[in-house]
Amino acid sequence: MNNDIQGRPAHVAAIREKAEAEMRAMGVDEAFIGRLVETFYGRVLEHPDLGAVFDARLSGRWPEHMEKMKSFWSAVTFRSGAYGGKPVQAHTGVQNLTPDLFPKWLSLFAATLDDVAPSPEAKVWFMATAERIAKSLTLSLFYNPALDDPAKKVG
Repeated sequence: MNNDIQGRPAHVAAIREKAEAEMRAMGVDEAFIGRLVETFYGRVLEHPDLGAVFDARLSGRWPEHMEKMKSFWSAVTFRSGAYGGKPVQAHTGVQNLTPDLFPKWLSLFAATLDDVAPSPEAKVWFMATAERIAKSLTLSLFYNPALDDPAKKVG
């Protein structure tokens, strides 16, 4: 049997163990992830711009969404591979979702981390991760390669 194939489970386990140790050192555990998600989405609902967009999409399904977001953040944080959702597809076609909402989402996420992060290192890690997620979603949902065509550039 190929050593690469045999070594894959051990490699994946080592990645997960390293992530768990790094997060423990920052004070991050499942309870924190639950608190972060609950606090953040509670604030999203109250936000003058974000609340209506989220609630229109999730009305009647908030408990399921909260569990999905806890699972997502846990999988990302602890490198468990447990999350099997498709974020781009989930956000495609969301009514009134515009690129200018992502900076607002990030600002609210940062404010939430200010209030609930267990350490400065945790805040930095979660914020950097959220920024990558926001950039990826923004590019996936709104990027138009034709806008980068040099032939169409003005000036």
